[in-house]
Amino acid sequence: MMQKIQRFGAAMFVPVLLFPFAGIVVGLTILFKNPDIMGSIADPDGMWYKFWTVVEEGGWTVFRQMPLLFVIGIPIGLAKKAHARACMEAIVTYLTFNYFINAILTLWGDKFGVDFSQEVGGVSGLTMIAGIKTLDTSIIGAIVISSIVVMLHNRYFDTKLPDFLGIFQGSSFVVIIAFLVMLPVALITAYVWPIVQHGIASLQGFLASSGVFGVWLYTFLERILIPTGLHHFIYGPFVFGPAVVEGGIAKYWMEHLSEYATSAHSLKEMFPEGGFALHGMSKIFGIPGIALAMYVTAKPEKRKQVSGLLISAALTAVIAGITEPIEFTFLFVAPWLFAVHAVLAATMAAVMYAFGVVGNMGGGLLEIATANWIPLFKYHSMTYLIQWIIGFAFMIIYFFVFRYLILKFNVATPGREADDSAETKLYTKADYKAKKQAGQNDSDNSYTVQALQFLDALGGPENIVSVTNCATRLRVSVHDESTVAPDSVFKSAGAHGVVRNGKAIQVIVGLSVPQVREQFEKALEEKGVKTGS
Repeated sequence: MMQKIQRFGAAMFVPVLLFPFAGIVVGLTILFKNPDIMGSIADPDGMWYKFWTVVEEGGWTVFRQMPLLFVIGIPIGLAKKAHARACMEAIVTYLTFNYFINAILTLWGDKFGVDFSQEVGGVSGLTMIAGIKTLDTSIIGAIVISSIVVMLHNRYFDTKLPDFLGIFQGSSFVVIIAFLVMLPVALITAYVWPIVQHGIASLQGFLASSGVFGVWLYTFLERILIPTGLHHFIYGPFVFGPAVVEGGIAKYWMEHLSEYATSAHSLKEMFPEGGFALHGMSKIFGIPGIALAMYVTAKPEKRKQVSGLLISAALTAVIAGITEPIEFTFLFVAPWLFAVHAVLAATMAAVMYAFGVVGNMGGGLLEIATANWIPLFKYHSMTYLIQWIIGFAFMIIYFFVFRYLILKFNVATPGREADDSAETKLYTKADYKAKKQAGQNDSDNSYTVQALQFLDALGGPENIVSVTNCATRLRVSVHDESTVAPDSVFKSAGAHGVVRNGKAIQVIVGLSVPQVREQFEKALEEKGVKTGS
């Protein structure tokens, strides 16, 4: 069950990877159109303003079409075969589902407690999906429908029909079954979802009124669940779904950014729900403090070597918002340090919120700056100055806390290992094959080498059941976990670490994991191994 949940979390992350760039584009265009910042050049009738309006509309794509992106993303991560066809089946079925909802509520909306004559948006609970007026089930509906389709696809895509019905095989057969399934699903949704919407509205009020404690608890859970891969289920409904605001914090914030950029009212007063997206603060301020603590506690003769590793990992966390290379470094040697990190991250976010800091700040420095600090600094400079003071104060707290704990409990962080602890690695047949294959295809050189080394360390092709990935991890299910090599073998191949949960293995690769997975799957195909990837 844990393997399935983790794979599902990884599948949810597929469309999420598109949001940072979209947020940067929208943030910059709003900045360039703001006359308080750009002056007379930002005249609405001028070519400068009109040009950036065009660019901004393109940047809104992923925010306005989130449900469709999640419908497509789930099959990419979970379909066991014919991924492209599974995506087509999912999108067709999702549209069918919404057409059914539209027809049901047009005919009998009053019987379901829905005034379907209302305009979409606001508190109506209605929205437009690909031109279809329907219930606003947000990404929850998209994920549920797409998951149903993936289940049907995995089971029925290869079903052999009689020759005279051959035209209905494959994707057609899956869509036919899904069509029939969507009828009762749409009917149930029309009855249940308005009730759920009322519940969500109550939840929004509760979370908004829970104030500092609510922000602390949310941020703590988002951090502490990272090792399990389940943190997507915490921040997803808040940032991209309807947990605290219609459409999710990411979309709502960008839609109102121009309003916030020209108002001197308190950000917290205008958007208190924005406290539930401050989990990026630990990436910008906390991780550098941890990295510095690791550096100063390393043995003097190893500090130069350690600095190279820590600087690149810290920059990845600060700029891109990917924290796993640092976090998993101490997670493996001292898991309790990760709990300390989660407590400090939650406390920092709660303190910032108490001092009026809100926004969409779940990513890295570039994303946060363009969508928050730069466009809003003119009217909210004091808020951000206070935020930076708190952030740098917590960076110092992080440093001293981690330095004390590392020394007090003699934690074997990088540069503190025993001199003879490193495992001597002999080159294997897989290394030779990787080098030979890499020579034939220089463009895939490092990815091919790494993929084959990981494959060998995982017990070989015959031991692989399924493979997928999230932003930084290669997630693999194996037949026999006892044949998987020690962590040191994976680290010698370039991994940041390994998470083991029975037959579910997560290799922490980094941002190049999509390319490594591609070469990994090519190696499996060459061996004739079929997996459930």
